[in-house]
Amino acid sequence: MEALTLGLLLLAAVLASSLIDQIIPRISLPLIQIAIGLVIALVAGGDVKVTLDPELFLVMFIAPLLYDEAKHADKQALWRERQPVLSLAIGLVVATTLVIGFLLHAFVPSIPLAAAFALGAALGPTDAVAVSSLSKSVDIPKRQASMLKGELLLNDASGIVSFQFAIAAVLTGSFSLVNASVDFLVEFVGGLLLGVVLGLIGNGVVRRARSIGVENTNFHVLFEVLIPFLIYLVADVCHVSGVIAVVVAGLINVTSPKGVIGPSVSRMNIVSGSVWHVLTYALNGIVFVLLGTQLPLAMQETWENVRITNSTLVLLVLGLTFVLLATRFLWVLVMDLVHVRRVQHRRFTGRDVRSALITTFSGAKGTITLSIMFSLPTYAVIGPPNVPFPQRELLIFLACGVIVCTLLLATFVVPLLAPARDEGEDEQRRADQDAATTMDIMRQVIEMLTAQQNAENSAETQAVIRSYNDRLSRIKANNGIEDEPNVALRLKALGWEYDRAMELMERGVVSGVVAYRYMGRLEQVIDLLEHGRGRGRLRRWNGRFRALWHRGLRAVLRELPGNTALAERTEDMRWLQTATRTYAIEHLEEAVASSQVPTEDAATLLVEYQRSVAALHSARPSVTSVIKVDDLADGIKRRAYAFELEQIQDAYEDDRLSRAHAQRMRESVQLMQMDLEDTV
Repeated sequence: MEALTLGLLLLAAVLASSLIDQIIPRISLPLIQIAIGLVIALVAGGDVKVTLDPELFLVMFIAPLLYDEAKHADKQALWRERQPVLSLAIGLVVATTLVIGFLLHAFVPSIPLAAAFALGAALGPTDAVAVSSLSKSVDIPKRQASMLKGELLLNDASGIVSFQFAIAAVLTGSFSLVNASVDFLVEFVGGLLLGVVLGLIGNGVVRRARSIGVENTNFHVLFEVLIPFLIYLVADVCHVSGVIAVVVAGLINVTSPKGVIGPSVSRMNIVSGSVWHVLTYALNGIVFVLLGTQLPLAMQETWENVRITNSTLVLLVLGLTFVLLATRFLWVLVMDLVHVRRVQHRRFTGRDVRSALITTFSGAKGTITLSIMFSLPTYAVIGPPNVPFPQRELLIFLACGVIVCTLLLATFVVPLLAPARDEGEDEQRRADQDAATTMDIMRQVIEMLTAQQNAENSAETQAVIRSYNDRLSRIKANNGIEDEPNVALRLKALGWEYDRAMELMERGVVSGVVAYRYMGRLEQVIDLLEHGRGRGRLRRWNGRFRALWHRGLRAVLRELPGNTALAERTEDMRWLQTATRTYAIEHLEEAVASSQVPTEDAATLLVEYQRSVAALHSARPSVTSVIKVDDLADGIKRRAYAFELEQIQDAYEDDRLSRAHAQRMRESVQLMQMDLEDTV
């Protein structure tokens, strides 16, 4: 019950931080969560004490967070900035570990060198939430932003591996830089190879499951949630780096193999995105709240330690923060100097120094550093005589102090260093971004509706999709965005119909005369759309010639006077139209699900085809059926509005929507919900 109560308390604290973040957006979310944890600790009187097994903490928090970061990483930007990213993620982490380790051991000899290296390794990784939660007014240059995002992904792994080697040195009592370097390479390369192998195996499992008809969303989402934990544990058994393996598997994107598209995949991606968003938000928040709860305890034990004065503790925290930032600044400065001289072929200016400072202060410490320090073992020797880990409380105190200092600097100093924005230009950019994000949200809702469409709800889903297409058209009109018809997509759909008609004709499923006439109609429409350019006309004439050649004699006999097959041919034509348009609908649904074309274009054409197929089945719907469609559409609208509200909130939290515009969108959706329930 105590563990359950603590877990619920931490989740409630994360929820409270989310509300406060909406009210005070200029204070970074991690600082708010730390403050809430501090309040909890003070109210509880120091009774909140968390002790977790180190390996359990790594698996529970780090594995899923790293996997999600890797899964959503911009692979192109990562490859484009690979040299500076690797330099920051590996070179800088190793340099930070060595510099802090040697200096800390020199000033505090009671801390063994290996334990000092462990603290340096823990302070190497930067925090994704801390960086993304910088003040909304910060305008970090594009190259620096790409470097920071790539560094966030990879330096966690290098920092954790370095930390594990340092801890192993403390536990065994011996440390060799050469042996550690060799072991580091073995673990790094081994984790990379294992991650590739397990990622490909995961891809194969997903493809095999879909090939035998397993399209259950629950199965695929639960499999994805299981993946990072499973890969980490397998890597641990194989004695290679679990974090590297998890990152590589995330980059491969195990549960969404490339080339697999369709409504079921789109549905799974929607649900998976929501699940992972909640999971990572909760895990990040819990770690920062835990930091706040443990600060008083860690500070109290260390603060009351008579062997080291309180002024010395403060100086150590400030000194470590300075050394950490100075090392990072010098590393970034040299790296940018090389980039400016070799790539841009120009002189190094004060603006470049300013960019280096932005990159330096943006490297705040947070979740990963705290998770690593919480995993410090209580004892340096396993089993009797249970020798305590040397200066464990002091190391945790120093790490907590540096985390708070770097978060404060990132929150308040980076906005002063970042380039000033032109207010008028910024307002226009913000308005354009709001409009683009709003259209993206509309498209996501259309994709969700298309993914959930089936034979039972097809009519009402089409009605709701049409309403969202109308809203998209109004947004484009209000923002002066020209809505050009997607001729290429329509030509592609007609081509799908033509190919299907030829296939059915050659298989003998449909009469050659009927196929010949229908392909002729399709050719006329294609020629009109191509303005007589005649692209593909030779291939189409070849198809019609084959139709006459294979079915010519039978066609002549059926056209003889007195033949009674006219009604039969009419029915065949209706059946062929239905078959070819259904075939085109399947391809359009894949286009919507995979976002291969603008969603509204594919959705508009999809609805048009679906209505034509429905008309072929029933020439005129009854009043009863129309009422039934309207009633069923209400349920679809409720789901669409709920999903739209979720997307609005996600876009606001990601700073893709301004606060005012997000509020207006929420109010608009809520009014539509009230109107749906007849409460206006």
